Amino acid sequence: MSVKDPRGRGDAGGKICEGSRGIEHAASLVQSQSQQRALTPTADVGVSTTTRGCELDNVVTSSTTLPDALLPLAMDLSASLARDDRYRRLLDALCAVVPCDAACLLAVDGQTLVPVAARGLTSAASSRRYSLEEPRFSAIARAEVATVFPADSRLPDPFEGLIAADPTGGSRIHACLGCPLRIDGELVGLLAADALAPGAFDDLDRSALSWISALAAAAMRTGRLIEALEASARKSGLVAADLMRAETIARGGGILGQSPAIDRLRSEIAIAGPSDVTVLISGETGTGKELVARAIHAQSGRRSAPILYLNCAALPDSVAESELFGHVRGAFTGAESARAGKFEVADGGTLFLDEIGELSQTVQPKLLRAIQEGEIQRVGSDRVHSVDVRLIAATNRDLVKEIAAGRFRADLFHRLAAYPIEVSPLRDRPGDASLLASVCCDRARVQLGLGRISLAPDALVALEAHRWPGNVRELENVIFRAVLRAAAGVERGSAVILDRGALGPELDVIGELVMPAAPESASDPPSGIAGPSLREQVDDFQRVRILDAVAASGGNWAAAARALSMHRSNLHHLAKRLGLISDG
Repeated sequence: MSVKDPRGRGDAGGKICEGSRGIEHAASLVQSQSQQRALTPTADVGVSTTTRGCELDNVVTSSTTLPDALLPLAMDLSASLARDDRYRRLLDALCAVVPCDAACLLAVDGQTLVPVAARGLTSAASSRRYSLEEPRFSAIARAEVATVFPADSRLPDPFEGLIAADPTGGSRIHACLGCPLRIDGELVGLLAADALAPGAFDDLDRSALSWISALAAAAMRTGRLIEALEASARKSGLVAADLMRAETIARGGGILGQSPAIDRLRSEIAIAGPSDVTVLISGETGTGKELVARAIHAQSGRRSAPILYLNCAALPDSVAESELFGHVRGAFTGAESARAGKFEVADGGTLFLDEIGELSQTVQPKLLRAIQEGEIQRVGSDRVHSVDVRLIAATNRDLVKEIAAGRFRADLFHRLAAYPIEVSPLRDRPGDASLLASVCCDRARVQLGLGRISLAPDALVALEAHRWPGNVRELENVIFRAVLRAAAGVERGSAVILDRGALGPELDVIGELVMPAAPESASDPPSGIAGPSLREQVDDFQRVRILDAVAASGGNWAAAARALSMHRSNLHHLAKRLGLISDG
């Protein structure tokens, strides 16, 4: 039986045979050199047993030769190992040769890097996704050979403050190296190692890194091909495309958090995902309902097919039916050619309808038929199309109240809510605001090209105490504004610390505007004029609008001025008056 390579490059069985011959040759070569070293005295190549952060099951001492250290890794290439075991042993070999405090194997996923194995790093570091545009990762990826950064390099290290041996982040990483991993010229991953000692890598044998890079790339190639064969057996010869990405999404799909509410949400996703049941996701604005929908799709049998997104709130009645079901030429003014709707395009996959509560009542019965019968009709056509689509819907409305008010069909609701999932607001997820804030800080650091960003204790307390009416979306904006403020007076590349002051007064103002206190009764006397003045409230409002516009524009003040319909110089003067930028 011929099995396709998961990257669409022909016969995977042939590739494995070809790869096995290369693997056997590499293993025999390493073994031969090992035997020769056993007979001929040579200089020491290994490292001391005192290396921190990489405690090995079989520690390589200073008398261990390079071939002896790499021989188990070469032999593993032709062994039947689970993916995680293969990658763990790969890091063992790296730590045996490189005196590091931490090491990480990252797989390329588009323009991001996903950790697939790590040693000596905190759990937060292993659960993040990193950008290929990180200065050091970018330099490693562009190089043809291993890159050892000088101790005084000004490029920020992505793992600074994430080393298990230095959990407080008090020591700056001084030694860093990385190896690009390529298969047939294609970058598939990176190996990275960090050490707190400045000269840890000064005497490192560069040939050792070359051997490890070659064997690591071969290990990733072997792992990919074996996973493709296993998937082909399970799915009757179907090609398993982009397995590493599918697995990453299946572990959580970008849903971050460690609160009980998030644990329950992940359990619900794991239950609903593998079936074809229609799911209704409800929750407040900004809670991440689309992430939940994509995580459900990633765990379904349709994950190799696309998931299409449609926002029902953005659909006027005149085009809603056409967007969903398509139209034929001449069906209405402007229909110059036939066009398939979302249901047809998503055939065999998943259709995600966001803000389903906004769907007009004229379209609701047609959507109900599509769900019940699996049939649709294009606008202007009598022909019935059969479609096989899994439907996931989301809403921030209380649809039971909408039914009582006559704005939503009860029969459609019951079809959509075959498996309801509630996404908890951020205020009901203790501890998650701090975790998400650290992730937002890291994203802002990469986007703005800053040094390490950390949150002061008083800022963490304020983040956990805030009610977050805008949920995660509001948190992202608050953190980005705080980074802009805190970085304004800091030298580029230096560490940035966000304290309570950097979060700004609008953190409380927003909460008060969206979630006001209970009103006074008519019999209560007026509360007087205590509190901020009208001018102060107007200034606070202007600060929020300006910082929101700057955050939405990625820190570009000219673009923010255009978004606010202001001249750039006027915005600059106003921001200076409001204390958003310094006089310098």
